[in-house]
Amino acid sequence: MNTKKIALIGPVYPFKGGISHYNSLLYRALAKKHNVKMISFKLQYPFFLYPSESQKSFSSNHFEIDNTDYAINSVNPLSWVLASMNIIKYAPDLIIFHWWNPYFGPCFTFIALLLKLFSRSRIMFICHNVLPHEKMPFSNIISKLTLSTGNCYVVQSEEDAKKLLRIIPGANYIKAFHPTYNIFNFEDIPQHKAREILNIKNKKVILFFGFIRKYKGLIYLIRALPKVVEYYPDILLLIVGDFYDAKEKYLTEIKKLVLNNYIDIYDGYIPDREVGIYFTASDLVVLPYISATQSGIVQIAYGFEKPVIVTDVGGLPEVVEDGKTGYLVKPADSSQIADLIIKFFMKDSAQEFSSNIKERQSQYAWERLTQNIEKLGGL
Repeated sequence: MNTKKIALIGPVYPFKGGISHYNSLLYRALAKKHNVKMISFKLQYPFFLYPSESQKSFSSNHFEIDNTDYAINSVNPLSWVLASMNIIKYAPDLIIFHWWNPYFGPCFTFIALLLKLFSRSRIMFICHNVLPHEKMPFSNIISKLTLSTGNCYVVQSEEDAKKLLRIIPGANYIKAFHPTYNIFNFEDIPQHKAREILNIKNKKVILFFGFIRKYKGLIYLIRALPKVVEYYPDILLLIVGDFYDAKEKYLTEIKKLVLNNYIDIYDGYIPDREVGIYFTASDLVVLPYISATQSGIVQIAYGFEKPVIVTDVGGLPEVVEDGKTGYLVKPADSSQIADLIIKFFMKDSAQEFSSNIKERQSQYAWERLTQNIEKLGGL
């Protein structure tokens, strides 16, 4: 076995969110063959952007990586120097940065330039978003400056490949699908048990899961519900996740449409060990995003063999086969969302779609991603 040394730079447990989960699972996949060092944040965001209690969750250590070096303070350049020195001392063959937000541009650019000056390591960026979903000042310039320090790139959608080539012409990249999150099913409970836990009886259940931000289009799913209720008065929408957008506007819309009896809201970050309850309890997962590159939520749903309805934006159509593993819908089209929810239950498609998802699991395996990284990183 040709073992190499790899340094992984990005958030990991106890930091919240999909990229933290992704980083942990990538570490474990790479560590099966290589020596991997995890370098993460001492401080990810300053407190005025996110309170410290909102950035971390200690509810489950399932994603914890032993011997993680929590070295980087995103606003302290001295920590950037010290982290760089430790990486140089480790002398990795490959350094992998996770890239998703221009906020980290100054920090990552500084570290990457030091590593280029004082090491022979190859630098790779795994791009979760080449450019941010929401407009930020100078985001294109910052992203270009940071990403130009890399030797190679992993993108996870055709849209991100085009964005990368627009700001880094001729970039050496590989497109690799976001792997499936198949590790949230801690207890393997049956659907009826999950519904008992959530006090759901005799319902058709659809799920919206994850951070609630404007670009995720939840408002269009809420507006789709009255039409669904006409056909299926036993429908129930679960809205599960942290509100990063104003919660009141969603509550106002729910009240205006008289939907209180058809929606249950679970506001807040869901501990890892409880994620599976919501997916298991559901029949269908809906992602009404206005914009997207790829989505970890689709891959959590696939981990539970749950069909999805997604908007035809970004990389979502690349991982959802229309009429086989879910349905594609135009963005911001509440009427079409409603029609497809109705169609799903009318055709009783759950079992067929779940079987199709199971058959396609291998193309979203972590091993496939690590093979792409090895090839691109010259390992």
